[in-house]
Amino acid sequence: MRAGDPPRIRPRAPAAPGLNTGVRRDVAKTSGVVLWELSERLRLRQLLTRLYSVEVRGAEHVPLTGPCILVANHESLIDPWILSIATPRRVRFMAKAELWRYPGIRWAMEAYGTFPIERGNGDTGAMSRAGELLAAGELLGMFPRGTSKPAGNRVWHRGAARLALAHGVPLVPIRLVATRQLAARRPMRVLVGNAIEVAQERPTIAAARALTARAKAAVEALAW
Repeated sequence: MRAGDPPRIRPRAPAAPGLNTGVRRDVAKTSGVVLWELSERLRLRQLLTRLYSVEVRGAEHVPLTGPCILVANHESLIDPWILSIATPRRVRFMAKAELWRYPGIRWAMEAYGTFPIERGNGDTGAMSRAGELLAAGELLGMFPRGTSKPAGNRVWHRGAARLALAHGVPLVPIRLVATRQLAARRPMRVLVGNAIEVAQERPTIAAARALTARAKAAVEALAW
């Protein structure tokens, strides 16, 4: 590897050691996703659609099978559930590793099939896990902004683009509108754009930066 090159993403690399927060990297593979299964039996997505008057446009752009990454803006804590309304498929998400410090939240995350990521340090363990899921044909949901706080970071991180490049999977841009509300006050919208086809190549910093900018522009261009 030349100086300055980004670390390579290895889809089938062994799991990284646990974080100092006590996170076990193999937990997503072994834990039963009982909350996900329960939410499907209770038809949670349909319930949220009615509760928040969610309107979806462009759902046909999400592939019904095969690996894919949904990339969306992030404005609210309920965004993962609203994003999942865009497809009948199960969507796998990352969440900040700090949440795994609390036993109850940790159990809920694992029972929903979510896996931890240590933000801000290029978490290779989480990226390897994401790569394994893509290799298995699963659907990832990612919020490149990294936070839902209004005053938080507005610059998109390159993780989704790196994964797409390393595995040659499409990015589907999604714009979430009016999701910053817990009590339903006005309709929410989920706008899905055309998939960005990505050829497999080495995820260099330049390539990932260019693809991230392209995905961000595609999300921001979506309008009702």
